Amino acid sequence: MTAPITAEKQDEVHIVCELRCAPANRERVRELALRFVAPARAEPGCLYYHLHQKLDAPDTFFIIDGWANQAAVDAHAGNEHVAEVMKELRPLLIFGPSLTFSTRVSD
Repeated sequence: MTAPITAEKQDEVHIVCELRCAPANRERVRELALRFVAPARAEPGCLYYHLHQKLDAPDTFFIIDGWANQAAVDAHAGNEHVAEVMKELRPLLIFGPSLTFSTRVSD
């Protein structure tokens, strides 16, 4: 039997953000989404931050990120850099951003 995870780990928030675009916008969406990565990784409370591209549907991207707690998520969401990139990114999307939030239940 696995031991319960610590309260600290239970406070973690993990997010999957799905973005879809038209084929003509794929490279620009990729470039813009990559602009989120380095600044997010430097934010307090960021556990990880990765951009993925779906193999069988390359016009679909996923940002998969983890944060120490909800306060870190809120600070990230309110970051001016996120808002700046979203101004350019949002008009290029045909779906999303669609956010799925989860909490950690195992190591």
